[in-house]
Amino acid sequence: MNTPLLTAALDAAERGWHVFPLRPRDKRPALHGESACVHTGDCAEGHRKWEQRATTNPGRIRYCWEYAPANIGIATGPSGLVVVDLDMLKPSDPEGTPDGVTAFKALCERAGQEVPSTYRTRTASGGQHLYFTAPTGARLTNTAGRLHRKIDTRAWGGYVVAPGSTTPAGNYTVIDPAPVAPLPDWLHKPLTPRQVPRALTAAPTPSKGSAYATAALRAETANVANAGEGVRNFTLLRAARALGRFVASGELDRGEVQEALKGGGLAAGLRESECTPVITSALNWSITHNQGKAS
Repeated sequence: MNTPLLTAALDAAERGWHVFPLRPRDKRPALHGESACVHTGDCAEGHRKWEQRATTNPGRIRYCWEYAPANIGIATGPSGLVVVDLDMLKPSDPEGTPDGVTAFKALCERAGQEVPSTYRTRTASGGQHLYFTAPTGARLTNTAGRLHRKIDTRAWGGYVVAPGSTTPAGNYTVIDPAPVAPLPDWLHKPLTPRQVPRALTAAPTPSKGSAYATAALRAETANVANAGEGVRNFTLLRAARALGRFVASGELDRGEVQEALKGGGLAAGLRESECTPVITSALNWSITHNQGKAS
């Protein structure tokens, strides 16, 4: 019996946090994907993803964790949480780049605020997760780098690995058991998607490509359109590199990807002369590095 993991999952559920199983010693969901769905049980009326199947039901949690060594995922949206993810540096990061914890402290100082006291965990890699309750009536979604290059957030559509879980990189542990604080207004504002001209945010519809590639194009374009000042170029670069593999495999047309990302960049406030070289170089890099995988 996996008592520690079961206890951690039940503790999270008692807080009202919706949990679901992750693969043992891994961060990926353990539930079946849509392609493997047999449309029975929870999926009898259509495939239900991990966010929809996450639960606070003690009986279902015991059934899952009593004998399975599954790590624990917390679906942040259904749990009413916004989690600020402070990442560690990677070997590839330029010298002098601040890590997420340092960047967040600087962000607080610029806003004239103290670092919020709230429930905080340490990730397996040494980063930190700061838990906040979502503002009433708001439906925030995930962000990547909008606050800073090493700061992401998880809300609707996202999840975090709960304390008590473990991976080969290390354990997820609680480092501050303080009550979960409301998301401060000064953080809520930059995390709220900006309203940009409708013509610039229309979902691109590629002439070819799988449903997965099409969804990736739309998601990356939206990420670029909503990128904040200071991370717009980086977000555009990362989006182009992510989509380049679909161009390399023939699932997306390069010209359509370029136009979609340029539209996202313009919506974020970049000039066309700033967008074009970033998109071109990033797509060239990605296509070159993915051609062997596509063949």
